[in-house]
Formats: sequence, C-alpha cells, structure tokens
Amino acid sequence: MFKGYKISMLSLQIRIFLSMIVLIIVASILLATISIFQFKNEAKQYHQERLDRKEDAIKENINYVLSNTTYPLTPNNLSLIFKDKIHELSDIHNLEINIYSLDGKLLKSSKSNFSIDPVAPPIPKYIIKLVQSSIEKRYVDIKNIDGQKKRSSYSLIKDDKFKPLGILNLPYVEDDSYYQTELQNFLIRLAQVYSFMLLVAFAVAYFLSSYITKSLKTISDKLSETSLNQKNEKIVLEASSKEINLLINAYNAMVDELEKSALKLAQSEREEAWQEMAKQVAHEIKNPLTPMRLTVQSFQRKFEPNDPNLKQKINDYSETLIQQIDTMSSVASAFSNFASMPAQQNETLNVVDVVELTMDIFNEEYIVFKAEEEEIISKIDRTQLIRIITNLVKNAIQSIPENQENKSILVTIKKENDNVLITVADNGIGIAAEDFHRIFEPKFTTKSSGMGLGLGIIKNIIENYKGTITFESQKGKGTTFIVSLPIINT
Repeated sequence: MFKGYKISMLSLQIRIFLSMIVLIIVASILLATISIFQFKNEAKQYHQERLDRKEDAIKENINYVLSNTTYPLTPNNLSLIFKDKIHELSDIHNLEINIYSLDGKLLKSSKSNFSIDPVAPPIPKYIIKLVQSSIEKRYVDIKNIDGQKKRSSYSLIKDDKFKPLGILNLPYVEDDSYYQTELQNFLIRLAQVYSFMLLVAFAVAYFLSSYITKSLKTISDKLSETSLNQKNEKIVLEASSKEINLLINAYNAMVDELEKSALKLAQSEREEAWQEMAKQVAHEIKNPLTPMRLTVQSFQRKFEPNDPNLKQKINDYSETLIQQIDTMSSVASAFSNFASMPAQQNETLNVVDVVELTMDIFNEEYIVFKAEEEEIISKIDRTQLIRIITNLVKNAIQSIPENQENKSILVTIKKENDNVLITVADNGIGIAAEDFHRIFEPKFTTKSSGMGLGLGIIKNIIENYKGTITFESQKGKGTTFIVSLPIINT
C-alpha cells in the first residue's frame, strides 16, 4: 500500500518515462524467455526424431540379418545370430545396441566386453509391460542422469511371422551443445539490440513525456494561481492533443463561472453583513426598551401625588429613562455612521453606584442587589456597563419559568485583588453541559425567543476592557455569571 502511494505521488512526466522504459525491458525479457523455450523445444523434437530414425534403420538391418541367418529363429538363438553382427550394426549407426530376452535379461550388447557388468541389470518389469501393451510395441524411457538427459528406446524384435523373439534397446544420450551454443549467441545478439533500443527509448521517453506534460504544466500553474478573490486569467494555448484542448476549454469556462460566483458571493456577503448589523442594532435597541417599559409601569403603579418624596422619585425615574434613551441614541448614531456598535468612551466611575442605579428598573421582589463596598472605581463606558448588567439580569429573569416558586436572582459586587467581580446568580433551568462551549456564540440561544446575540456582544465589550466573563451552571438548579473588570486603586 505504501509503495502504491509513493508511485501515485510521482509526476505524470516521470510515470510516462518509466512506463516506456519498463515496457521495453518487459518486452526484451519476454522475447528472451520465448526464444529459450523455442530453442529447448526444437532440441527436444530434434533428438526425438533422430532416435526414431536410427531405431527404424537399425530394425531394418536387424530384420535383414534375421532373414539371412542359418540359425533357427528362436529367442535362445538371438545371442548366436547377433554375436558378431551387433558390433557391425553399432559401428554403422554410431549407437549402442542391446538385445534382451522377452523376460528382460541381457542377451547381447555392442559394448566392449570389459565394460559390461558381470551380471547386467535386467529390464524393469513395468517397461516390459508397457512395451507389450502398447499399440506400437514400443516405449521410450526418458531420465536425467547427472544433469544429462538420456533416452532409452525399447521395442520388440519379431520374426517373419511377427512372433516376438526379444527386446531391442537403444540407449541415446542427448547432446545439446550445438543448441546451447546457438542459444547463447542469439541471446548475446538480442542483448546488444535491446541495449541499443533501451538507449533510444530513454531519449524518446524523455522528450515524449516532456512534450505531453508541457501543456499540463501550464494548466497546473494556472490552477495553482486561481483564486476566488482575484481576477483570474484564461489560458491562451493551442495544444496538439484533443484531450488537453478540452481541459483548457474546461478551465477557461471555470474561470468565467468563478468570476460570476465571486460577484454573487460578494453581493451575498454584503447583504449578510447588513442583515447581521440590523439584527445587532435591533437587539441593542430592544435592550433599553424593556427597562424603559418596566420603569414607566412601575411609575404608574407607585405614583402618589401626595407622596413627600415625589419629586425625588420623578428625578430617579427620569434619570433611568434618560440613561436608556442615551443608550438608544448611541446605537442609532453608530448605525448612521456604519459602525456596528457605539464607540467606547472610557469614564472613571463608581461601579457600585452605576450597577445599583441600573438595578432600580427591575421591580421584581426576588431580585436582590448586594455590594460588599460602597465604592469601587473603574475606568469603563457607563453605557456599556449598563448594557452588561441589563443583559445579564434579563437573561436571568427569562431563565426562570413563570410558574416556578421561590424565584431568586442575586446580583453582587465585590473587590478581589485588582478586579471588581460582578456576579449574577439565578435558580432557573440552568444550561445543559453539551451547550457550555456554545453559550457565547452569536445566534445561539436556549430561549424560545430572541436572536442569541446578547451574551456574544457583552463578552466582546468585557474583553475590550481587558476583563473576563465566565459562568457556572447546573441543569435544573440555576446559573451564575461572573464578570471581572480591572479597577483603579485609590
């Protein structure tokens, strides 16, 4: 698998080059293999035909001797009949001749007397059976002895009435020296020719692969430079290959489509940006409206013309409304100037006073505010701080089901090292653990209404002031948000 991966990573030019070289090498190996097989097959056929010819000639001579002998033609007289003739026949045909009885015992051999074993081995019984049972009354036994192939032909010797007298054996040693020499010479010539062809193939493969991949390299370079964010140039090239021309035309058509897609995408991104800004502005405007509505409703419920503190209460209500109106005015001004949110104005203020004043717009009895100190000074935009507190408290209120008993929202402020910690804790439905990582994502909300922009926006505000916002939550028990902002030590 790893080797296949390495081959697939090679360039097309190298693969074409290697393919042509491998093709030449495989062709030479295949031709050499076929030639060796052909030479061996011809040698085998030659020896088989040569043995057949010699056997036919010797048997004719044997029949001639049998027809002119003075001895009775019986199996026992074969040794007498061929006593001297067997050596003459062996010299004429240049082949060893052995005559056996029908039961496989050696009767006469053309070998010299001193080279014949005192007790010559008989013919194996299975060979005698094969000779007698075959249609031609003949069998050729082939054996490899000391790396040399030897053939032994066995056939019946018959009288003039076709009655078997004995068995003729002709041992034949195959001499392949001629064919081996011819094969060796042929392979040398073949290697010389293919070595020359291999050199030519190297040159042809190199130039051919370069020629084929030249146009593809041009297309590849253009493709690597193609981008959605720029003006892409078409390929002006007339290739000699129909397939490459089709590829060039397809690339040029893709460039046209890419340009159209880029225009559509740019328009879509502009529209989406405007929609997103409109949603954020709507959300930021909606935040002050809710406190303003609550303030007016509270004023209606608690208005008492004869109240001695009437003037102070009207001033408090008016100041709260003015703060929220200022927030809306900042959002509107920012939108008119194509800014996503109001610019931050750093003010040195008492965080405790601003948060306490912001909490006055929430009239629910279960909302409690506590501060460990009367003054904690920080440098932050008043409007942004109001937005942070309002958003967190509103989220806490909405997280508690309306039919829940013992509702509780606790807002606390305390000083810790060089930071002010503002905590908003509720006993609402809580946040599922699988939603923890998404809680500050834009457009994510666990509520049935709203756009999920609030927490994302205030997180950005807090981080712009080098602060942090974290939370702890348990499903069904409630959530606590902790805002940490740097303070000014006095």
